[in-house]
Amino acid sequence: MTTTGPGTGPDGVQAVDVAALGESMVTFLPTRPGRLADVPSFDRAIGGAESNVLCTLAAAGHSTRWVSRVGTDGFGDHLVETIAGHGVDVRFVGRDPDRPTGIYFRSAGDRAGDAHEVAYYRAGSAASAMDTGTVDHRALHACRVLHLTGITAALSDGCRDLLRDLTSPRPGRPLVSFDVNFRPALWRRGKNPEVLLELARRADLVFVGDDEARAAWGLDDDRALLRELTGPHTVVVKHGAAGATVYELRAGRPQEHAATHVPAPAVDVVAHVGAGDAFAAGYLSAALRGLPPRDRLRHGHLTAAAALTVPGDLAPPPARDLADRLCALDEQAWERLRLGPGWTTATADGAEKEGRTP
Repeated sequence: MTTTGPGTGPDGVQAVDVAALGESMVTFLPTRPGRLADVPSFDRAIGGAESNVLCTLAAAGHSTRWVSRVGTDGFGDHLVETIAGHGVDVRFVGRDPDRPTGIYFRSAGDRAGDAHEVAYYRAGSAASAMDTGTVDHRALHACRVLHLTGITAALSDGCRDLLRDLTSPRPGRPLVSFDVNFRPALWRRGKNPEVLLELARRADLVFVGDDEARAAWGLDDDRALLRELTGPHTVVVKHGAAGATVYELRAGRPQEHAATHVPAPAVDVVAHVGAGDAFAAGYLSAALRGLPPRDRLRHGHLTAAAALTVPGDLAPPPARDLADRLCALDEQAWERLRLGPGWTTATADGAEKEGRTP
């Protein structure tokens, strides 16, 4: 990935480090644990895979841009104002007078828990009506990295065709980062997740969980996955608590690759929501800085740990000085690291000496 800074993009649009397209929604978090039927009140927040990545990157010092559509309602106002407040360029977010902004409610605690509930109200949303004619392509091409996710492809036929257009090879295309982000609930009613494999093959950098590859495509191991992903030059496979592996592939020859694996540090998890988006942001931040594969993965793990130790979808990343110093730990100290709530405010010196943070 080139490390030169952004300049002026096509048609005079100011270039940014990372642009992303996708739906964000207003999130309602319960004020106490329990079934949604029993919770009396909720606190308002925001959620959205792409905007989570952009807000985290902006907090890490990168220039970012969100391209999407929201309704002309108060929820749309809240989304745009909140994401802009994180330092993200929102000037290319369109407003749809005929469709609402998506919202969702979720119960407290860990999304992986058996009792966890999520209620989405996004069908017919403004973002689901995006297509090649309703977004400003100049804003999506004026960047070093264009980040997309498989969630958008599941929203509607128009959104799927838009992602196909954005991943099409063309002169001057920015580096395309694609997070598969397979959500089974979005791929019911006859939708075929094979389109995610098609989009991944057209990207330059792919993030995918080994569990996603099994569920969406029936691919049981990394070797089988690499045989299918013939287009990208970099594939990051996430193995949950076991860590992640980055494969750097030769074009058209997936059997020839360099592999780097980094175990994930132990984390006292508060909630899993947003961890995958945070991992992608940490990895991209390190890649934009020209750091080597091991450090890219370590930054991904640390940024994910920041999200895992808070209850909401979005968490500030660790300060760059702290993250860099933790990334520089030797293998034994890295494997001793344990991260819990509040760890991002701990001192790097303490983490290095103890192999853990509070």
